Amino acid sequence: MITVLALGAGAGVGLWALAVWLFPPRPALGAVLARSSAPPAPRPIVTAEDTGFAARLGRPFASPLRALGLPSDRLARDLAVIGRPVSMHLAEKAILALAGILAPALLQILLSLAGLSLGFEFPIIAGLVLACAGFLFPDLRAKSEAAKLRAGFRHALSAYLDLVWITLAGGAGVDSALNDSVAIGHGWAFTQIQRALDTARLTRTTPWATLRQLGEELGITELSELAASVSLAGTEGAKVRASLAAKAAALRTHQLTDAEGNAQAATERMSLPVMALFLGFLAFIAYPALTQVLNGL
Repeated sequence: MITVLALGAGAGVGLWALAVWLFPPRPALGAVLARSSAPPAPRPIVTAEDTGFAARLGRPFASPLRALGLPSDRLARDLAVIGRPVSMHLAEKAILALAGILAPALLQILLSLAGLSLGFEFPIIAGLVLACAGFLFPDLRAKSEAAKLRAGFRHALSAYLDLVWITLAGGAGVDSALNDSVAIGHGWAFTQIQRALDTARLTRTTPWATLRQLGEELGITELSELAASVSLAGTEGAKVRASLAAKAAALRTHQLTDAEGNAQAATERMSLPVMALFLGFLAFIAYPALTQVLNGL
């Protein structure tokens, strides 16, 4: 029964994927009209090159996966943070899923040549499980890497806010404070902010507009809040030094809270192996007595 269900599910998913690839769904009329009348979107600040063996090998699978609506908007922002192209990510998902399907079958063939066999159900069930794991693994890895980079970006942003409000207190203008402060720092976060400010200068747009765009692309709300505060200073002449200092202090407090929470979680995880050893020791002691009691009944 399990084999029949697995074969039926696999055949259904395969036929559905083939139908979507041959006859991709048409977009709604409202979406087409909105897309045709919408102004052109600005060029992305965070870019990535489509390179790698997996991207070249799995490029034919990228278009069908895009037709299925992959990746989601949140995952697309995670990919923008880590600098991985969407096509490369989809190709990697397809290659790992295909490898997961074929690996148990190849193992079964090698065992058959050696005179052994694991049964007919093993390649099917193991292939489906490994295919699902391989398909989801790139998403989980992208989310983990993006979370680490966002945490580092927030650390750098708190230092950048301190530099900006100190420069403003020294009598500099908003544009000068933003550019002079970012020139002091180093690292990935300051490089992205510098690229956003350079984009504003080359395209003759306001720096807070490109900073807001960068915050939306990276999924960092603190950067969008910085852009909103700076826009008040640039358009209405508002004094934002106290606001920037408060934002920097709030960022540091939030980072300290996250660090304490991560430390407590790590401490709790360290106690799990000790508990497992203790439970195993109890089972080792209680097993002979339990066996004697059951045999005496």
